[in-house]
Parts: sequence; structure tokens; C-alpha cells
Amino acid sequence: MPNSQLDGMPAYKKIQATILRRIESGQLKPGDTVDSERELAKIHKVSLMTARHALTTLEREGVVQRRRGSGTFVAPPKIHFNKLTSFTEQMSGRSLTACSKVLSFGIVDNEQEVAARLNLASNARLLKVERLRLAAEEPFAVETCYLPAEDFVGLTRAAVARGSLFSILEGAYGIQIAYADEEMDATAAAPAIANLLQVEHGEPLLRIRQLIFSSAGKASIYVLGLYRSDRHTLLVRRFR
Repeated sequence: MPNSQLDGMPAYKKIQATILRRIESGQLKPGDTVDSERELAKIHKVSLMTARHALTTLEREGVVQRRRGSGTFVAPPKIHFNKLTSFTEQMSGRSLTACSKVLSFGIVDNEQEVAARLNLASNARLLKVERLRLAAEEPFAVETCYLPAEDFVGLTRAAVARGSLFSILEGAYGIQIAYADEEMDATAAAPAIANLLQVEHGEPLLRIRQLIFSSAGKASIYVLGLYRSDRHTLLVRRFR
């Protein structure tokens, strides 16, 4: 952020903007130490209370982690589930490069529950794509996507491995993603999934089932995602 844009900004926000700029530019990476309250107060010529407020707010937003007796560190990146975006878009918003490892890719015709969710016959042919999602070379999730096979003829394993599935559907098939109905709960990591996500067997995972609709109102994709709970957060605003 240019210095001119910092003019008129409250002092604690200037401190936050400076830290965020260093993270986004790659000067600070997950796990790196952030200047202490006392150091920030000296650098920015502000009170200790102002520096503390800046770090407290960044901690609340999940940008930094404060460890008693050790200091303040850049937090591992997290995904916020408050907007329907692809994993690639989510990671790009955190200045991280996303990539996928395709675990399986093929046609199935025995997924009756999934077919029903997609409003298809029980023996409908579905394209099943299972991927390990990574960012900054760290595993974030295992996602299994199901798509009606007849609607996505020509979709290849290589294409899915290279880029965003949302982008492929919109660019190659003219499908505009509009909204999703989601079910969320917790589950324990089975041995194979735990190995992929580099967590302990039985560790809690966030499980999300998504039925994704096109702008035409058609159920186009069903996704079963298993997400590392330490890499994801859900923010909810409630009204009364």
C-alpha cells in the first residue's frame, strides 16, 4: 500500500497495513516472527497500547498467532467460507499459489445418493474427481467432486490438475456458478485421509457437503470436502 494511502488512517491500522503488506509481498511467511508490541511502538512512534491493539485485531482475524512467552508469528493461511469461491480464488486472495494433486478421475454409476442430490437417475453416469488441495506446499483439504458425465464430455484429468474447476466449467462449458446449498459437520480423520492431510489418525476434520447450482438453477456439481480444521474458519453474522 503506497504511503499516501496511509495518510489519515488510524495509527493501529497503519501498523496492520504494514504487516499485511510484508506478508502479501512474501517478506513474511507463515511461521515467521512478527515485530513485538514494543518494537512496533518504537518503529511507528506510537503508544504500547496502540501497537497491542493492532496485533490483537490481526490475531482475531487469523493473520497472526500470539504465543505466550514466545512472541507473535505469521499464522498459517486459512480459508474463510463466507463466499462461494473456488479454492484457487481463495488462495489467490491470500497471495498464495494453489495446486491440486488428482487422486482419482473416472466415471462411476453406483453413487445413488449423489445422483439423487443432482436430480438424476439412480444409475446415472457421474464423473468423479478426487483431489488433494494444497497451498504454499501444505495440504488443506481432500475434495471429491461429482458431475453429470453427459454434461461434461471432454473434461480431462490433466485439465483438472492444471486449474480451477470453476474456471473450466465457466470457460469451456459456459456454466455460470451461482450459489450452493451446504451441510457442515465434523468427522474424524480416517487413516488414509489423515496421511494425505498430514494430521493424526482420528483428528477432527471439517466435513462440508456442497450442492452447487448454475445461474440457470440446475444442480451441476456435488462436492464432499474434508478440510483440516486448523486451516479453515467460518464467520457467521447473526441478526435479531
